[in-house]
Amino acid sequence: MLNFKIVDRSGTEHAVSASEDGGSLMEAIRELGVDEFAMCGGGCSCATCHVYVDPAFSDALSVMSPDEDSLLESSPHRQPNSRLSCQVQLTAQFAGLTATIAPLD
Repeated sequence: MLNFKIVDRSGTEHAVSASEDGGSLMEAIRELGVDEFAMCGGGCSCATCHVYVDPAFSDALSVMSPDEDSLLESSPHRQPNSRLSCQVQLTAQFAGLTATIAPLD
């Protein structure tokens, strides 16, 4: 099992465990029951799964696709460590990750 932390929009930190089978970070976060999160269900078309990934894990992230970049570009909350959690595939490299859910637009 892969253990990591999610900080929700209220600032509450949640310890999360997920399988290392390549599921997405978005799927793990949806299990927390966060309101108005991942409205498109992981289709990389809405940016409601926007998160800030701990910069220490930037090397573990895949290259951002043009679609993801375009969606994040429309967010006033974009930061250098912004990613769409539907595009982050969980692997052993993310053990100990802290991801913070970005504010809604």
